[in-house]
Formats: sequence, structure tokens, C-alpha cells
Amino acid sequence: MEPISVFDMLKIGVGPSSSHTLGPWRAAERFCKELQESGKLPRTAKVEAHLYGSLALTGKGHGTDIAVLLGLSGQDPETIPIPQVTRLPRDIQATQLLSLGGQHDIHFDPDRHLIFHFSERLPGHANGMILQAYGESGELLHEGTYYSVGGGFVVKEGEEVGKDWVKLPHPISAAKELSRYCHTHDVGIWQVVLENERSWRPDSETRAGLLRVWQVMKNCIYRGCHTEGTLPGGLNVNRRAAALYQKLVLPCEYDNADEWLRCLIKCDFKFSKVLKWIGCFAMAVNEENASFGRIVTAPTNGAAGVIPAVLMYYICFSDKEEVSDEDIVRFLLVAGEIGSLFKKGATISAAMGGCQAEIGVSSAMAAAALTEGLGGTVEQALMAAEIAMEHHLGMTCDPIGGLVQVPCIERNSMGAIKAITAANIALDGDPSKAKVHLDEVIKTMWETAQDMNTKYKETSQGGLAVNISIKVPEC
Repeated sequence: MEPISVFDMLKIGVGPSSSHTLGPWRAAERFCKELQESGKLPRTAKVEAHLYGSLALTGKGHGTDIAVLLGLSGQDPETIPIPQVTRLPRDIQATQLLSLGGQHDIHFDPDRHLIFHFSERLPGHANGMILQAYGESGELLHEGTYYSVGGGFVVKEGEEVGKDWVKLPHPISAAKELSRYCHTHDVGIWQVVLENERSWRPDSETRAGLLRVWQVMKNCIYRGCHTEGTLPGGLNVNRRAAALYQKLVLPCEYDNADEWLRCLIKCDFKFSKVLKWIGCFAMAVNEENASFGRIVTAPTNGAAGVIPAVLMYYICFSDKEEVSDEDIVRFLLVAGEIGSLFKKGATISAAMGGCQAEIGVSSAMAAAALTEGLGGTVEQALMAAEIAMEHHLGMTCDPIGGLVQVPCIERNSMGAIKAITAANIALDGDPSKAKVHLDEVIKTMWETAQDMNTKYKETSQGGLAVNISIKVPEC
């Protein structure tokens, strides 16, 4: 089983989709790197990108075309200035020039060289793409077939599996193995995960990296709560988080996200307002995601609002007297490990499993992290994850117009509330009397995914996507 780091599950990137934006972006980057390493990049005169399956059917709504152009241009989703995310593709369209790998200018016409194969699917995965580089005489210099398998993970066809895998002190493929390690060593989930992370880097780098992840989450929520307007894509969905935020009102002044957070922590809100804050946080993130903003894939872009919203609840509104940076790091370590169990045992790709693989998994991740953060046992944390996923089983992915907006944005709010509810149930429950275990739910989720009709798996060919009569020009 492939070892998965917490930073594989919590990636800093750009919206609106991890499988349709971040994955193709990384695949295009990788293609350029292969050209560079083989010495073929300076000889390349033409590049074609062929998109198949779900990447074709909902590609434009998810910004797949933009992502491929940015990846081929050598841009990195973690560091690219956000205004360039939409500006650079417009420039390529206008000039018909692309700086391949950021080094070599070639003629590139997106209307001709980005090809959407709407009726075809590659055998390896629903999200498949083929990238080809040609020389001056039309000869094929290099070709690669890539699959975006969810959460920004990319697999290249034919690559040797396991060659560069690290060896973990606690290899985990199932929740029962995780539980056994915890009980054998008398430690929490976060401690087992941290020991595994040492196989990649020292603790200081893990801590710094996770606090950076949290900073991106926090800034994303802050931007979303203070930005009005209409979301791009042609569906004309109004941003709601800012309007909701203005109704909630804070009794203090602030100039940035950190001051704003400190102000929130000081306030004492009634239950009804806390619910509104959680919804506001989650929708703020996913409105930023829909606007090609910088977010954290957790474990996907479409579900990026759940974990930040629950983490904000933990910091601002939970019964824990004070949440430190160490508590935040531990929260994210637990969340990442639960997400990896779903990736190993099922899927985190909506194109393979529907929305249960995105919102359901993120809700389970958040529920377990919150439970352990509030003093729950290992078994209670796993119980919380199981409860959260149990009540997302069978959820379809049916985005209207192929955009990560309706119903995706609201679903993040619902997923966050379910995670908090699951944590509360688990904290007051006795796991030894539970009838369902997390491993059984993961197995059930995967079986449900395999049984689910393809049209409910991020194709916009079923559900709300066909029953809501709204035309989206860009799609």
C-alpha cells in the first residue's frame, strides 16, 4: 500500500477542483519536466492536450483548460499570483503563444490544441488525459498518458509503482491497524501519524508546513467572508458568505485575518449564531474555490470548506478553553490520516465515487480530528469518522453546468455541521457497543461507488445537473 503523507491529503493549490484543476495542472507540469529532462523541450514546436471522460465532460466548468495551460507554462499552483490564474490563459488565447515550461515559446491555439473527447474514456480512470509534443517536422517527440485520481494525485500510465516509496514505522492500510498501533504504544492518532511523517522530514518541518496549511485556510475564509459579487462560469451564482457575515456582526475592529480570528475567539455566541458562523466559514472557502482562489485541498477542492470550518469551530466555539498552534497541528495530522484511509480503501475522487468521496470523506476527516482534539479516545475518534461517512453514503456528484458551485458550496456547510454532530455523538458514546466500524463503512462506500450509475459521478449528465434548466455559456 502506497505510503501517504498528511501533505498529500492537505495540498495548497488553486480552485475550483482537485481532480479537474489541480491534477491536470500537475500532470502538465510533469510533462514539461519530462521534456526538459530528455532534452526535447527546446525541439518542441507543438503540444496537444487530449482530455477524456469526466475531464472532458465537465472540464471547462472545472477550469481544466485553464489548469493545463498554466501547467504547460511552468506555473506552480502553490505560488502563482492569483490574478495570473485567469490572466495568463487569456493572454495565451489572444497571442496564440505559450512559454512551454516557462522557457520555450511555441505556437498554441487553445481552440485547436486542447481537445475534449466527450464520448471517450481512457481505461485507467474516469479522469484521463494524453499530452503529446511534436517537433518542427511533425514527428512525435514525447507522449504521456496521465490520470487525475482525486485530491490532486496524478498517476502516469506505465510508471513503476513503489520504486520511490519510503518505509514507514507504522504502515497503515485500515482503521483497525491504526487503532492497534495507538493502543500498543499508548498514544493518540496524531502521534502515530507524526512518527510516520518523520520518514519524509523532521518534526519541525512538518509543524511549519501544517501551520502554513492553516494560514492558507484562515486567509481563504477571511477573503471569502469579505468578498462580494458573482461567481465566474456563467451560472451567475451570487456570493453569499460576505452577506451572511455582515449580518453576524463582530463587536471589534480588525485589519487582517489574524486579528479577525482573535476577535472571534473573544465572542460568546448563542447556538443559532454558531451554526450560522460554521455555514459562513464553509461557504466562504468554497466561494473562493469557485473563483480560482488559493485554497487547501482537504482532501479535494470541492470539499475544501469542511475542515477549515470545523477547525474554526474548534478554535472559536468549542468547549476547549484555548486552542494552541500545537493543537491545530495535531488536528490536521489526524484529519490527514483519516483521509488516507479512505484513499487507500476506497476513493477520494468524485468521478469514481460521487460526492460521498469528497464531502463525505472531508466530514469524516474533520469529525475524527475534532473528537481527538476535544479529548476523545482513539476509538471515539474513529467512531466519529464512521458516523460522519455513514450519513453521506450514496451522495451523488451532479454539479450544474459542471461548475463547483451548485450544490457543492452548500454541501460543504452541511458536511461541516455533520462532522461536528458526529464528534458530539462519539464523545458521548461507547465505541465498544457500536454496531458499525470505520473499516466497514469505507468498504461500503467503495461498494456503493462501484454500484453508482456513471451519470452521477461528476459528469453533469444526471441529477440536479439535468433537472435544473440553466444554460451555462462557458460549458
